[in-house]
Amino acid sequence: MKDSIVDRRGGPRRPRRPPEPVEVVRLARITPRLVSVHVGGADLSRFQAAAPTSHIKLFLPAPGQDAPTLPKITAEGRTWPEDKPRPIVRTYTPRYFDAYAGTLEVQFVLHGDGPAATWAQRAKAGDKLAIGGPGGRLPFDLTAPEWWIGGDESALPAVGTLLDALPASAKAAVHLEVDGAEDEIPLDSAAQTTVTWHHRRHPEAWGEELYDAAAGAVIDAETQVWVACEASAVRRIRRQLLDRQVPRSSLVTRGYWRQGVADHPDHDHGED
Repeated sequence: MKDSIVDRRGGPRRPRRPPEPVEVVRLARITPRLVSVHVGGADLSRFQAAAPTSHIKLFLPAPGQDAPTLPKITAEGRTWPEDKPRPIVRTYTPRYFDAYAGTLEVQFVLHGDGPAATWAQRAKAGDKLAIGGPGGRLPFDLTAPEWWIGGDESALPAVGTLLDALPASAKAAVHLEVDGAEDEIPLDSAAQTTVTWHHRRHPEAWGEELYDAAAGAVIDAETQVWVACEASAVRRIRRQLLDRQVPRSSLVTRGYWRQGVADHPDHDHGED
């Protein structure tokens, strides 16, 4: 079975890089609900130049498999084997590439019984998976002097990559919404940062604390604003910021997941 590859104008484009088989090298529990998985076993040096907040595709084994089924990528499209189940595919932001070890760190939030979270909870060294990417870019000038950054647990890796990339001349106000104090993690940056952790008022109040934090923030026209969280919440936050005359050119919003949806579509910019 083939999936055709076309660009947004309807014409052919260059084939995507095929998913690359890797394996789990080591794991670490960062918080009770956040697992760090380091993968290696392939040349991952391209990730050294990945843009902050970039994304990868993870190809995880289908139930009953030890390794994921992978497609062949050709100029005509992507061809999947007919006699094997397709893998579980999810999008994540890689947290860190270790050039010395040649490994890539991916962080998983353990929320409920979703297939990726379930895989991460059970993962062990030697487990097989595959990765595609990196993709995406940050449409901001990293030398901008002022930043307002917001996110929930799903955005922690992306926020970490952004803070890693900011120069010492920048000032960043960072607001992060999590369930409780056990979900807080250290976040370092050369920039002058203030990190405020917001605990949800109740377990299903997705984005409410971020909404209030944005509403109370002083954000001028020169401030770069980046927010990523649950898809419905990020739309409320985006509308509020635009109503306050934050320029669209200074605003990036991302719906990383949607409550009740198992596989939220990629490239949700919260603009509808």
